[in-house]
Amino acid sequence: MTSPALIQIRCAVDPVTAMSRLAGSGRFGDHVVYERPGEWVFAAAPLGSVEVDTAETRLRVGGRSARLGAVGSPVEAVESALDALRDACGSDPTCRAYGWIAFEFCAHALGAAHHVPPGTPLAHIMIPRIEVTITESMVTVTGATAAEMAIVAELLVLPAEPMPAARPVDVRADLSGYRHRVAAAVAEIAGGAYRKVILSRRVEVPFRVDVPASYRLGRAHNTPARSFLLRLGGIAAAGFSPELVVAVDEHGVVTTEPLAGTRAFGRGRTRDSLARAELESDPKEIVEHAISVKSSFAEISSIAEPGTTAVTEFMTVRERGSVQHLASTVRGRLAPSRTRWSALAAVFPSVTASGIPKSGSVDAVFRLDGFRGLYSGAVVVFSGTAALEAALVLRAVYQDRATNWLRAGAGIIAQSHPEREFEETCEKLNGVAAYLVPEPGAADAQSLRRSRKAG
Repeated sequence: MTSPALIQIRCAVDPVTAMSRLAGSGRFGDHVVYERPGEWVFAAAPLGSVEVDTAETRLRVGGRSARLGAVGSPVEAVESALDALRDACGSDPTCRAYGWIAFEFCAHALGAAHHVPPGTPLAHIMIPRIEVTITESMVTVTGATAAEMAIVAELLVLPAEPMPAARPVDVRADLSGYRHRVAAAVAEIAGGAYRKVILSRRVEVPFRVDVPASYRLGRAHNTPARSFLLRLGGIAAAGFSPELVVAVDEHGVVTTEPLAGTRAFGRGRTRDSLARAELESDPKEIVEHAISVKSSFAEISSIAEPGTTAVTEFMTVRERGSVQHLASTVRGRLAPSRTRWSALAAVFPSVTASGIPKSGSVDAVFRLDGFRGLYSGAVVVFSGTAALEAALVLRAVYQDRATNWLRAGAGIIAQSHPEREFEETCEKLNGVAAYLVPEPGAADAQSLRRSRKAG
């Protein structure tokens, strides 16, 4: 396959507006928007894709599909299928793959596969034909036809329209018995079942969400480590990831960024400062964070050259939209016999989205939380070299063909109190719930349903 056309334009555009327009245009099919520091990418029009569920792996290239049989290890299934997909797409060494992996991706490795029904989606990865990359002063477009390039150019140069109006969602109703589930987990921890577990709750959104518009508005009010906007594999989502699950760079340096310990943020300088002081001195939050860092250190050490694993930043405070967290960074260098797939297998799911130890806590998640899907999974980018980024999927809005929802959780340890953990979920949910934009006509349709019911 010949290399795709590459066009570079020196210009400054608002990347959030550009990405939301490209995604919202509906002109490029399935897509993933991924923001990393200094770079935004719109990846679309898949050349091929890999889908993994609990029953099989499916490979799609150029309108043809192949079933690759039963799934053993999902990491190995994605690795082999992605290698086959790269071969089918021409083995371009510069190409990247984008997609998502669900929380349930971890079940096989952690002995919890019996909790996951047959056919449950585990991962969806695609290699795009079109990539639009925006940096501070440059727009680069690869793979687009002349007609598509004209559409891209038009979407980029249009003046920025006013920010869309939000329709905030109330997140305080405890419809899933969250406090009772937290109390059950505290009792299990006291009985020695595990040391920490993250329990979450789902909040239904009572209208159809304009996901690209919500991404644009929400990104203006959030300070993520990474952000994403996607429509892939029957699901759409937009989110503001607070941390990396794992990253592997071209030199084999592995990084994970555990965040654990939370207080509200954005309530005024005085209240934010008081909340920070409380966060930094609260024994429960400090213990929760310390055991998470210890677990992350052990995971990186398991695949790193001896002596290279280090905590390069410990228990700082990072502000992430409507909350502030205790944060640390753990790094190591891959051992010669290890690869990025080893790193993904060692670290996923994030300890800050599952618990400690992972086997017992993941079992508790499936029993007390149920199916999670994309929530607390990862948006992933695989380079054509040996690099990988997996951004933790939190602080997001989710949409399938019928429903729209939010989800947030809190870390439960022996010192947890159900009311405080519920309040923490509210603080996190507000970072997205306040910036949801209805699809045109969605609010009116809901009002009509209410008036008909009242009549």
